[in-house]
Amino acid sequence: MTTDSDSDAALPYRPCVGVALIAPSGGVFVGRRTKEAGPEHVAGPYMWQMPQGGIDPGEDPRVAALRELYEETNVPPDAVRPLGEIPDWLSYDLPPAVAKQAWKGRYRGQTQKWFAYGFLGSENLIDVLSPGGGAHKAEFDAWRWARFSELPDLIVPFKRPAYEGVVAAFAGLESWASRP
Repeated sequence: MTTDSDSDAALPYRPCVGVALIAPSGGVFVGRRTKEAGPEHVAGPYMWQMPQGGIDPGEDPRVAALRELYEETNVPPDAVRPLGEIPDWLSYDLPPAVAKQAWKGRYRGQTQKWFAYGFLGSENLIDVLSPGGGAHKAEFDAWRWARFSELPDLIVPFKRPAYEGVVAAFAGLESWASRP
């Protein structure tokens, strides 16, 4: 007998990127997801996440990371400095009910390549309500700087292990602005 969870396990992961945008002060950008931003939206403290999104076919993950950052925050590539990259891909499974809704049920979850960038610009560059000068749909309705240690508690629980991996890999970058 085949169960839904057996068939979900046979589905591939959706390849995507994630970006830890780190302010000179050491804070990490988090955006509060809009209700329309996706099926994994839940109320309460878990509405926050870092920029992330799918990799287009044939697209280099580094290019995808800068594109997603711009499409979700309005921060252009010339306003960031590369700080790091997690060599491994971090994956998470969606809850079965969400997996059936998200991406038309084609994926069991996401596998993510994470990058850290230092923010070099002024905060007035950040525009989550009209990202890309209004060319992209808003995925966030608010944003703030968070401490790395806060991140796992801000994300939906099924993404928590991935965020714990990001924190472990990038937490030492909080003081990037004070380095030569």
